[in-house]
Amino acid sequence: MADTLTALRGRRHECEMLDGLISQVRGGHSAVLVLRGEAGGGKTALLDYTAQSAAELRLLRASGAESEMGLTFAGLHQLCAPILDQLECLPGPQRDALASVFGLTAGPAPDRFLVGLGLLSLLSQAARDCPLACLIDDAQWLDQESAQALAFAARRLPPAPLLLVFAAREPNAELCELPGLAVTGLGDRDARDLLRSSLRSPLDERVADRIVAETRGNPLALLDLPRGGPPAELAGGFGVPTLPLIPDQRQQTFLRRVADLPEPTRLLLTLAAADPTGDPVLVHRAAERLGLGSAAAEHAEATGFLTIDGHVVFRHPLARSAAYRAASPGDRRQVHAALAEVTDSRTDPDRRAWHLGQARWGPDEQVAAQLERAAGRAQTRGGLPAAGAFLERSVMLTADPARRADRALAAALATMRAGSFDKALKLLAATEAGPLDDFASARLDLLREQVMFASGLGTDAAALLLKAAKRLESLNLDLAREAYLSAWMAALSAGRFAGGGDLLEVSHAVRALPRPAHRPGPLALVLDGLALLVTDGAAAARPALRQAASAVANADGSVDEELRLGWIAQAACVPRDDDHWPALLRRQVQFARDAGALDQLPAGLSALAVAAVWSGDFAGAAALSAEADEIRAATGRRTAPVTAMLLAALRGDPEVAAALIEATITEANADGRGIAVTYAHWAAAILGNGLGRYDDALAAAGQATQDTPGLAVSVWALPELIEAAARSGESELAAAALRRLSETTQAGGNDFDRGIEARSRALLSAGERAEELYREAVDRLGRTQLRPELARAHLLYGEWLRRENRRVDAREQLRRAYQLLTALGMTAFAERARRELLVTGESVRKRSVETLCELTSQEAQIARLARDGLSNPEISSQLFISPRTVEWHLHKVFAKLGISSRRQLRGPLPGNGRAVL
Repeated sequence: MADTLTALRGRRHECEMLDGLISQVRGGHSAVLVLRGEAGGGKTALLDYTAQSAAELRLLRASGAESEMGLTFAGLHQLCAPILDQLECLPGPQRDALASVFGLTAGPAPDRFLVGLGLLSLLSQAARDCPLACLIDDAQWLDQESAQALAFAARRLPPAPLLLVFAAREPNAELCELPGLAVTGLGDRDARDLLRSSLRSPLDERVADRIVAETRGNPLALLDLPRGGPPAELAGGFGVPTLPLIPDQRQQTFLRRVADLPEPTRLLLTLAAADPTGDPVLVHRAAERLGLGSAAAEHAEATGFLTIDGHVVFRHPLARSAAYRAASPGDRRQVHAALAEVTDSRTDPDRRAWHLGQARWGPDEQVAAQLERAAGRAQTRGGLPAAGAFLERSVMLTADPARRADRALAAALATMRAGSFDKALKLLAATEAGPLDDFASARLDLLREQVMFASGLGTDAAALLLKAAKRLESLNLDLAREAYLSAWMAALSAGRFAGGGDLLEVSHAVRALPRPAHRPGPLALVLDGLALLVTDGAAAARPALRQAASAVANADGSVDEELRLGWIAQAACVPRDDDHWPALLRRQVQFARDAGALDQLPAGLSALAVAAVWSGDFAGAAALSAEADEIRAATGRRTAPVTAMLLAALRGDPEVAAALIEATITEANADGRGIAVTYAHWAAAILGNGLGRYDDALAAAGQATQDTPGLAVSVWALPELIEAAARSGESELAAAALRRLSETTQAGGNDFDRGIEARSRALLSAGERAEELYREAVDRLGRTQLRPELARAHLLYGEWLRRENRRVDAREQLRRAYQLLTALGMTAFAERARRELLVTGESVRKRSVETLCELTSQEAQIARLARDGLSNPEISSQLFISPRTVEWHLHKVFAKLGISSRRQLRGPLPGNGRAVL
């Protein structure tokens, strides 16, 4: 999860004020504040910030609900339910009044004064044991009785450690007299940054500026605007999206208001809406072309729909959408034609082509060709969604069947890459209805199967992609190789369910391809290396894959070529390699972001998340996984919760992990996604080993290692199988697994591969040889960034030393393991280390889930900065809090981590500087 302290862009003043109130409460004083502002302005985020910043305070939260405004004292009950056990401490009349209000006793309606006084006493009593923070969201929807009682208490707060923070759009009369803070829109710079963070593809800067102006910096509007519709709807800023930002009733209101306007005013609004840049000069010149005088503009401004100043700004993005939707098709074509006439073809040819395309009704080859040429240029400004929109419009204006088919295939490809899978399939279906030559027909088959595979719907994608690849061999060998790579990835995904078109069949077909006539490019190199990996094993394939990884890393081709390499960054690194794997993944993820390649971005993010898990950056992995899930939800792609499974397993959370694993296996079995089943069994093996349930781990690891040797998860699961088998007394099974593992690790030869092999081999060794191997494992893994595997090496070494009755030596290794494992959040493995330490006679404070959760996000951030050498004043300056608050937090961090100095922070905190909560 991203740190709230850094996520609240543009809220420095508000956060400083809240920090000050929290400091007051820590000092034993009371405080109250009402946050006021429009919906989506960030009030709830500020309440969340308060909750995290005041994590050591006891927290009570409530939220008003419009549906409960008529329920007497509903809000008060929601807030006070956790502390009703302290009613008995109140004076009799107050206790009886609250007991009646909360339905604990029968009787007449109590006196309102006694209710307010009783609430004040109850909150004061709860604050005696621990400073108390009460956070009330959507206070405008509190029932009147609750609002009155809370306002009564807030105006009479005692000198006790008690904080009340309300958030309301328009505070009701009861709260108006309390100290308040207006939460307004973000400044332009922060608003632009927030908008960029929510975009899934590039956006024209002029359009971004106009959006910032129209949303008035409202954070929710800025976040929801690009996420409100299909991925391609914004079209890089060329289109006019319809926005479900506020319920449809609001947009219907705008539509009715537009319909009541005079025709010239309506046409001017349509014109202004059709120009996404908000350029007043352009709109004025186009209005003159349409014969619209200043009266129409003045009337449009007078109605409150828009303002014309430095930008043409609608009062709300929904008003822009409504103005465009309310227009007739003829009016839309008319305003686009006018905009095309006044747009300079030399300085802005793409926008002119866009307007021309929207202005035409029937076939027009000249405009269609302009749109086709503009698609490539527009891609740099608006990414793949823009290119797809240009090409789709070009298709509609093309009369010649052959050209129409060619443009439709290009449009389908761009649309698929933009993540609009349904639209891509519709384009392909329309293309199929026309006459096609052999090459176009083969391309169509390939694209259809690629779309089905990318969307997660193609259960037999591997076989069909293999068929398409073979068909293309005689037509276009380069495209055939691309098809074979897609088939290989589909076969890997299908795993045990591949049937026809499995990895072996695809790989043999690739090996049979003729050698390239010229120097092979990255795609050919990767494809050959992957095929060799399956047919001849890791040792034979390693040199080829290293060469391929280097070629991918140094590739600097066209946008189209880079997109064709989409899967390669992942495929080239199936045998995990510290030097190439993360770097290639980051490169491809960044490129996918820049291009808006939403078909590739979720897979790249998920692969990066797995890399983050390996490095021990669990928080970073969760954030990457969440972003991937959000994009998948927008595109409709189905996938397994791989990162969530791994995190739950490594953290030793059996309930969460078991539920995810079971659901994944059930769904993947039904969908034919064998790799997801393998991931689930791998996670189950990790969970079993962490919990010491070695029989369960052995069974799960056996399932996870059934797939093609030397590939991905089946290799990663082998160390789990070896550990579980060794602990279960299955030495022959462990030895067989070790032989399989060595085939890959010996071929790799890097510190990680050799370290994992040494750790696994040590489990099956004895005496000096075992110790030599454990030391090698710790040494080699210590030179990598893969902290979980290093921590487990220390644990296994310590367990072995303890069984050798070398208690002093064992304590050293087990202490190190315990520190690393608890800092990483690997609770089950940490408990294994703690139990072993207890056997050696060392007293260990148990710091599992409950103590890890005590380290709040602010404490973790302060600890990281202190570990990196920053002084208290430097930390306070960076986080906008006082040096005294920094010192106070550090004392808490030291106590929770069981350390006494900054120097010792290097032990409990992960090597990459992220605290795992």
